[in-house]
Amino acid sequence: MNAFIIHGSFGSPEENWFPWLKVELEKLGMEVIAPRFPTPEGQSLGNWMKVFEGFREHMDGETVFVAHSLGPAFVLNLLEKLETPVKACFFVAGFTGSLGNPEFDEINKSFADREFDWEKIKANCGKFFVFYSDNDPYVPEEKAQKLGQALGMVPVLVKGAGHFNEKVGYTKFELLLERIKALL
Repeated sequence: MNAFIIHGSFGSPEENWFPWLKVELEKLGMEVIAPRFPTPEGQSLGNWMKVFEGFREHMDGETVFVAHSLGPAFVLNLLEKLETPVKACFFVAGFTGSLGNPEFDEINKSFADREFDWEKIKANCGKFFVFYSDNDPYVPEEKAQKLGQALGMVPVLVKGAGHFNEKVGYTKFELLLERIKALL
């Protein structure tokens, strides 16, 4: 089994709980790939897809995606186009549509501000997990509820987790690791 860790806008693979999760998953024998995408300069769905092209050969039916913030919208775009379904997707503070924040909405719109083919997306992933917080300063709770509804699952509330980033102390994410381990 392998895993991709996908960061969000203004993010990188070296922040938040991503390095910790990479190490923990590698201890379990997983290959972990954490691509670096251009952000905020050069951030567009097309540019991120170009970066990801070099990693497609690592995807198969045992692949797991872990994506944060804008990352889930990027993965949803991937899932619409896959030929081979993946095992699971773990979406943390994910959303579709606009957030009502002009700075983010402008650079996120090519990823998130459109109609998705939810049936194709659900057909291309064995299991979805959505984690959200009751005090996320960027992603309102209703965005997680809508995402869960579209994916046919109930999102998991993590109280007081903010945007699941270092700013609120998220350098580890034990609950996420537990859920991934349960799939092994």
